[in-house]
Amino acid sequence: MDKDRIKGSARNVAGKVKEAFGKAIGDKKIEVEGKGDQVAGKAQNAVGGLKDTLRGK
Repeated sequence: MDKDRIKGSARNVAGKVKEAFGKAIGDKKIEVEGKGDQVAGKAQNAVGGLKDTLRGK
C-alpha cells in the first residue's frame, strides 16, 4: 500500500473529526476547514491508489 493512501485516509478521518468539532462549537470556519481536509484526503488516497495500480499491487 502506498504512503499516500495511508496519509490520505488519515487526513480524511481528521477532517471528519474537525468538521464535527466545528459543528459542535458552532464555528463555521473550523467546519469548512474539516470538509476541505476531507476532500484533500480523498484526493491523496486516490493518488495512492493510482500509484498502487501502476505498480501492479
